Amino acid sequence: MTEVVVFENAIFPILLCRNKTKIKGMANTRRPMFDAQILEGLCKTIADTNNGLTGSEIEHLLANARINDVDPANTKWRRLFNAFVGWQNSNQCSNAILIFIQQAMMPVRYIGKEELFHDRRLEVNKRLAFIGVELKENGKFTTVEAATTIAEAEQKANRLKHKLESRNTHVEIFNYCKSELLVENYFHAVFEATKSVADRLRKMTGLNTDGSTLADTVFSTNHPLVRINNMLTQTDRSEHLGLCYLIKGIFGMIRNSTAHEPKISFVITEEEALDSLTTISLIHKKLDKAI
Repeated sequence: MTEVVVFENAIFPILLCRNKTKIKGMANTRRPMFDAQILEGLCKTIADTNNGLTGSEIEHLLANARINDVDPANTKWRRLFNAFVGWQNSNQCSNAILIFIQQAMMPVRYIGKEELFHDRRLEVNKRLAFIGVELKENGKFTTVEAATTIAEAEQKANRLKHKLESRNTHVEIFNYCKSELLVENYFHAVFEATKSVADRLRKMTGLNTDGSTLADTVFSTNHPLVRINNMLTQTDRSEHLGLCYLIKGIFGMIRNSTAHEPKISFVITEEEALDSLTTISLIHKKLDKAI
């Protein structure tokens, strides 16, 4: 039985590398070869010393992909690299390597290890981007525009963006800090996201003020310009004021600090960025309910 590379809209048998048979709707089923440097990075990701595939898993997966295990005594990543290079040089395509990756990244293998799955998939996708392929969360490949630079590859498989999407982050976050997110610039991503709140309030009210003054005017309890409820009960009023205080807190803690500190002095970790952007996302979702 011929092993296949499973894409979302097609399958690519290994043998197609040799006979160049075409599938309906596809110009050519041969997947491009990996450059040696990209292949090395891919192998180091899959066969990482600490949390990569085990030696026995590598042996099993190479056999399933019909790739000769030419250097079994070497370190894990070099063993994998030499096996991939040997197969790729003989067949002048990367189909069997994709089969190996697909089987190694089957979601069922990562039950109880979701974080490892996402981390490994994103790192793998940075390398796959160079041959115009992306591994989706469902374990299937899809074709994408091939990356030509490291920056492009990073953009196609960004860890922070993925985590924000998994949190159902509000679209306004991505609208305001897209480029910063794509290069994992936590400092400017958070800075731009906080500005999105002030910009949205100004668009909703026509005001030209900023910061705490803007928030206090918009959420005045006597003449509110924006309301997220009918303000008929004490609970309604508390929610209304609570959103105002939250916005003022975001301005004071994040936007003002990042505006006044150079990036090298104001360090924002990935976890802090996620928490901050999630809070700003909550504010936008509350504003969606404005009446």
